[in-house]
Amino acid sequence: MVAVPLMKNMLGYSEKRSHATAILVIAPICAASAIIYIINGFFSAGVVIPAAIGSVAGGLLGAELLDKLPEYIVNAVFIAVMLAAGVRLLV
Repeated sequence: MVAVPLMKNMLGYSEKRSHATAILVIAPICAASAIIYIINGFFSAGVVIPAAIGSVAGGLLGAELLDKLPEYIVNAVFIAVMLAAGVRLLV
């Protein structure tokens, strides 16, 4: 939520580059967390496998859309998702 606007406004990255960079930074952190959870036995294949398949499919689709959509659409979708997340946190 914070990384994309910071990269855009403080580093001068484009909207698309900010999103791609933020996702690339998050990936190794998620992998490290997953390894720790698996080692400690917090793993349910019935949940993890379908979620992983959906995440990979969504990531591939998102990367394709990020490449094809105009920057103002990417920005509008990002704002809509952040507003929805904020509302959900309040409710």
